[in-house]
Order: sequence, then C-alpha cells, then structure tokens
Amino acid sequence: MSSTFFTASPEWRWLIILYFFIGGLAGGCYFLAVLLDLFGRPTDRRLARLGYLVAFPGVAVCGLLLTLDLTRPERFWHMLIQSGTWRPMLKVYSPMSAGAWCLLLFGGFSLLSFVAALDERGRFAALRPPSPLGVLIGVLGGIFGAFLAGYTGVLLSVTNRPIWADTHLLGLVFLVSAASTSAALLVLLGAGSGSPGGLRALSRFDSWVLVLELVALIGLVISLGSVATVWLSAWGALLFVGVVLVGILAPLALYWRGRGVPAGSHALTSILVLIGGFLLRVVVVLSSDGA
Repeated sequence: MSSTFFTASPEWRWLIILYFFIGGLAGGCYFLAVLLDLFGRPTDRRLARLGYLVAFPGVAVCGLLLTLDLTRPERFWHMLIQSGTWRPMLKVYSPMSAGAWCLLLFGGFSLLSFVAALDERGRFAALRPPSPLGVLIGVLGGIFGAFLAGYTGVLLSVTNRPIWADTHLLGLVFLVSAASTSAALLVLLGAGSGSPGGLRALSRFDSWVLVLELVALIGLVISLGSVATVWLSAWGALLFVGVVLVGILAPLALYWRGRGVPAGSHALTSILVLIGGFLLRVVVVLSSDGA
C-alpha cells in the first residue's frame, strides 16, 4: 500500500471543491474570450464579452472561498506579505504560494477586461483586444488564467495524500476539464449572442477537448497503479457514471450528432459537461480527504 495512506488529511471539502471548479471556469472563460477577440470574427466579440464578464466575478468568489477556508481567515494576507518584514511573500517552489499570487494578478487583469466589457460606449476600448494595450492585457491575463485553471491539480499532487500524490497527471486533467467546462459555459450563455460561427467553433473545440479529457482520465487511472483499485472501489461508480458517462460520453454523443441538433440540445450538452466537471473535482477531492 502507498505510504500516502498514512498521512494526515488537510480536510479540504466543499469550499475547496467550489474554488477548484469556479477557478477553472474563470481562468478558462477568460482564455477563450481572449482567443475569440484575437482570432474570431467581429460578430464573436459579444460572445467573448461574456467570457470577461464571467472571469472577474469568478476569481473574486475564488478569493472569498480561499479566505473562508483558512483557520484564521483574517490572516489571508500572510499568503502574499511577510508579517515580519512586510515584503512580498513569494515561494516559486510552492504551488500554494504561486497560486495565491496568480489569483491576485489574474484578478487584476480580469478586472481591467471586465471594465472594458461593461463599457458599452467604448471609453475603455483600449483595455481589450485588438488594441495594443488590450492585446498585452489579454495575453498576460490569459497566461495567468490558464495557470489558475491547472495549478490546482499540481497543488494536490504535492500534498502527499493518497491518489493526489500518486500521480503526476492531476494538473493536466484539471486544465483540460477547465477548458471543456469553460467552453460549455460560454456556449450555454451565448445562445442569444448573435455569433453562430463562434458558438460552432466553441462546440467543436469542446468536443475535441472532451476526448482529450477522457484520454487524460484513463492515463490518470493507469498512473495510479495499485492505488487505482482502492480509489475505484469507493468512488468508481460516481467517477464512471457522473464524470465519464454524464460529463463526457453523453455530451460527445450530442455534439457529434451534427449541425442539425436543436438549440435546446446544445443547452443540455453544456449542462452535462458542467455537471461532469464539477463531479470530477468532488471525486478527486473527497476520495483522498476521506482516505
């Protein structure tokens, strides 16, 4: 049996699960919004706007969830500032420290894009692509958004807990899942955006990312070795039914029916993907926390 089964649990539960899920959506939606602004059609800008409108409130909620999860919430600033010297606290070797700074920096970039997205008169148009300043903000914000979407899996991998520390693929699985759920959310919210080309592109993107997510999940199970039997015996049903069947295979079947799928089916597909992405984090977090 892996030695990780004899370590103390960090007791991460629903606040952390919500943080992982919402953080993935915030980072993923921002990243996709930047891609739509940079490479999409002019009609896709309304769809991209939705990504910015999701990202900043999402990252703000993430900060609140992390603060509430602390034993001493009033000391949240210790993650960023050294209490003795008042210098920035950055440990580049620590995913937790890097994640705290990523959350702060991504929050700043997503705030600028959020302001530009809210501005209907164009007074802050320079904060959004294709202006040079907007491109700079979008690219940097997109990098931090992608980091936020995937670093949580890396964070789990360095905690020396069963399942989490027994594979190096959690970061990849969380990143791919965030990309899928974010595309699904934008498709769901953008039904009336007047951007059919952008919605089709996001749907195609999501279908291929779901395939990649399934491959990554299979690789994760294989990489666990003997620990996989313990994991699947307790959580296998929810993983297979909730994540694989409901969250991956069913949406793929709906996506691959072709262009003739009614609009309501697109909504159903997106909801199934979001359910599967949430349940993936439930299974990963609670299976180790209770081990």
